[in-house]
Amino acid sequence: MIISFFAFSAKSANAEETTYKIGTDLTFAPFEFQNENNEYVGIDIDLLHAIAEDQGFAVDLRPLGFDSSIQGVQSNQLDGMIAGMSITDERKQTFDFSDPYFDSGIQMAVAADNDSITSYEDLAGETVGAKVGTESARFLEENKEKYGYSIKNYDDASGLYGAVRNGTVVAIFDDYPVLGYAINNGEAMKLIGEPEAGASYGFAVKKGQNAELLEKFNAGLAHLKESGEYDQIIATYISTADSTTTDDSEMVKVEPKKDVYKIASDSAFAPFEFQNEDNEYVGIDVDLLTRAAEMQGFNIEFNFIGFSGALQALDGNQADGMIAGMSITDERKASYDFSDSYFESGIQLAVKEGNEDISSYEDLDGKTVGAKVGTESADFLIANEDKYGYSIKYYDAADQLYAAVSGGQIDAMMDDYPVIGYAIAQGQKLTTPIEKETGGQYGFAVKKGQNPELIEMFNEALKEMKRTGEYDQIVGKYIQDGSATEKKVDESTITGLISNNYGVLLKGLWQTLLLALISFALALVIGIILGLFSVSPIKALRVFAGIYVDIIRGIPMMVLAFFIFFGLSDAIGITIPDFAAGVITLTLNASAYIAEIVRGGINAVPNGQMEASRSLGMTYTRTMQKIVLPQAVKIMIPSFVNQFVISLKDTTIISVIGVVELLQTGKIIVARTTQSTYVYLIIAVMYLVVITALTKLAKVLEKKVK
Repeated sequence: MIISFFAFSAKSANAEETTYKIGTDLTFAPFEFQNENNEYVGIDIDLLHAIAEDQGFAVDLRPLGFDSSIQGVQSNQLDGMIAGMSITDERKQTFDFSDPYFDSGIQMAVAADNDSITSYEDLAGETVGAKVGTESARFLEENKEKYGYSIKNYDDASGLYGAVRNGTVVAIFDDYPVLGYAINNGEAMKLIGEPEAGASYGFAVKKGQNAELLEKFNAGLAHLKESGEYDQIIATYISTADSTTTDDSEMVKVEPKKDVYKIASDSAFAPFEFQNEDNEYVGIDVDLLTRAAEMQGFNIEFNFIGFSGALQALDGNQADGMIAGMSITDERKASYDFSDSYFESGIQLAVKEGNEDISSYEDLDGKTVGAKVGTESADFLIANEDKYGYSIKYYDAADQLYAAVSGGQIDAMMDDYPVIGYAIAQGQKLTTPIEKETGGQYGFAVKKGQNPELIEMFNEALKEMKRTGEYDQIVGKYIQDGSATEKKVDESTITGLISNNYGVLLKGLWQTLLLALISFALALVIGIILGLFSVSPIKALRVFAGIYVDIIRGIPMMVLAFFIFFGLSDAIGITIPDFAAGVITLTLNASAYIAEIVRGGINAVPNGQMEASRSLGMTYTRTMQKIVLPQAVKIMIPSFVNQFVISLKDTTIISVIGVVELLQTGKIIVARTTQSTYVYLIIAVMYLVVITALTKLAKVLEKKVK
């Protein structure tokens, strides 16, 4: 039974009741934690409130954290504390404890469908997991030789439970109430045997003070145990070895706190997010989150900006959440809060179809194996390079890996197994001769401390999808088939690619031309002004123009784009649209070079002409208008055209902030079709046609001006 804090706040109004300030931990499920209504509940909280009601006193609950609660009791700011606090001889020097209200201990758990492990004796030759530095880890070390198992340690519960789910370990040990709570909340495990004896938890007051509070707690605890209410409270949160999981429980609806949640994602990471033949974004990530939003009744707005861009958007508060095949790591947990794992990944070796020479890692001796830079596959290959005697070649993208295998530059490649599976389904001539290696877990992420309800909504929907089998349908649709819909056109040929994608390719080309035209027009205005400043007789203007040119030319354009889109948006508190940020970046970059073109063109006009006109009484401004600039413009025109072509090519860099120009459009098509050679050939031809046309036009204009 859960009794809310607010009910007891109301009772405190009774003048006959004594109100005690009680400290507790912030989060130590299942003893104290916040539920979906942001109310503090748990074994400790419910017991305390039930005892207070039984004994006629009121509670002023102070969730300060374990250490702060200890300090609060010691400094007389709190009357007592209840926070899963073990009764030890050392603590008895400072605190007086109640009768034990909970006897903790450690227990073994296995996967819910594991019927082979029924006792410690069954662990011989198996791998068992525990959290680092815990009582469970110490117990396993002490009994390792006795039962003949090996031990694998994990930093937190998510890694521990994930190891059971993916078969890395056959059993785990942890505090039995923590395990029981996890099982009650849908973790597909079951407890084995009885708990090992552990420490007892007690309610504490400062030594020598509040003796009457301890007496009331003990008396109320005894009454709860006699009435059976104590057992009801415990059973609310903790599963026992004889209980079953709550797979049949209904999904908890969580109240959204925003009208629309902005979700950042990758733009081309099939089969998790990619554009299908209808140019709609689909994939495991997209379908799971879209379905979760439908089930929980919240609205989402996707922004497919690329993995790095999505991280930047989340950090810069331009996105509320991120889903992009993102591995849950301890390093990332420092910056992000993660959902339950929604996909157990892994890495796998692939070879060219028909290659019978490689069927095990031992067969790689003397051969070359490829992997993407900075991936789990690369780490695995580095770790085993000396063992198996191969050499490693690194690539930036999956399509480069496939091309290298196909062309014989490498003998084998390694990548995430679902990505390889999708590529094979799309026609890549690959086979996977070796079973996959266990990999990381993917999670939905929010910025640390923000949008907790978004994580809760996703978790509840994910559990429901797994319970009903809908999760398996979504994942199976992409991992098995590699495509959510039947192919309408054969995209393995240039003709098929053009006929099915000409619309998006032309749209990408238009975005490229629009970016180049708008930014170059603005850059001309700014650049000409700065160029005139650079040759001005006024020193301050020359210095200003020089500083501007040095700064802009000294910053790589990709860095400048990131700063404007993410950094500047965060600094001013207003989100700059990606297209506008792209225009600003290209304008600033081109204007610095145009300023130098103008300065060079003016300086190319013989200085004697300026001196002659000034000696005839013409002003500096008049001389520039009538004598110098007309000649300088003729000199500048070829350079202006060249700069426009450069700006057109530079639009490819703007794709890093999510602008879908021509090259990014090609990458998206490659992610779906894996036909990198044909797609990039088409794009190269499109650029060649446009740039050649512009060059011819420039020559015509140059002739007319001269």
